Amino acid sequence: MSVILDISKIDMVFDTPKGPFTALKEVDLKIQKGEFVSLIGHSGCGKSTVLNVVAGLYQASRGGVILNGREVSEPGPERAVVFQNHSLLPWLTAYQNVELAVKQVFGKTKSKAEIRDWVEHNLTLVHMDHAMHKRPDEISGGMKQRVGIARALSMQPDILLMDEPFGALDALTRAHMQDSLMEIQNDLNNTVIMITHDVDEAVLLSDRIVMMTNGPAATIGEILDITLERPRDRLGLAEDPEYTHLRSEVLKFLYEKQRKVEPIRQKKTIKPGAGKRDAASAA
Repeated sequence: MSVILDISKIDMVFDTPKGPFTALKEVDLKIQKGEFVSLIGHSGCGKSTVLNVVAGLYQASRGGVILNGREVSEPGPERAVVFQNHSLLPWLTAYQNVELAVKQVFGKTKSKAEIRDWVEHNLTLVHMDHAMHKRPDEISGGMKQRVGIARALSMQPDILLMDEPFGALDALTRAHMQDSLMEIQNDLNNTVIMITHDVDEAVLLSDRIVMMTNGPAATIGEILDITLERPRDRLGLAEDPEYTHLRSEVLKFLYEKQRKVEPIRQKKTIKPGAGKRDAASAA
């Protein structure tokens, strides 16, 4: 496999009322074509910031991102993003939401018939062809997210960027969506970068798991190679000792090496009789 994306020693510093805040420090990562990479870490570790830099929504304060030999400086159709919120236009049908993206990317190169076929093809890919003429308020949360994925895939991106795409779904729907994503990635050999807080999801889907250290100045702490054979079956993996070992390695990193310590709130000390004096003052 060849390197498709080079995240080269990026820093990300934000200006705040309290002064500069360093969110990322020397994040360095090379991603191969067709690879599925998950970013995992505690809240505030800069996962979404990394994704936004790759998407071109942020410009790194230092370092840069190279995609297919070209520097990333702004958003582009070669990097499609799927957010936790599906972001569908509520007044358009599923078909029209996907069609809008297709016309923006291929409006000058595809005929009307080719656009129609391409939209229907991508909706079929995510098993939404039966509901393509329904609006978002007429379908479930999982179905909306399927349409969002179809819209992203219809742009034929070099890289699919996913920011906790299944985080708002119930457990059963989430499992179905994970299986669908594995199926799609196996068929299309997409390059995928996904943010997740779910350890099982990361191990199930990924070729590599990139574990981020706690912020500020977050960086890559460890990278875990997932060598489980594909296609993967979640029921079979439940009793697989290698799966259990990999899952344990991620948990050790998160809850031992990078344990998130919450600040302790100091309780106010009330002197004896203070309550009576306060009550008397109030009276």
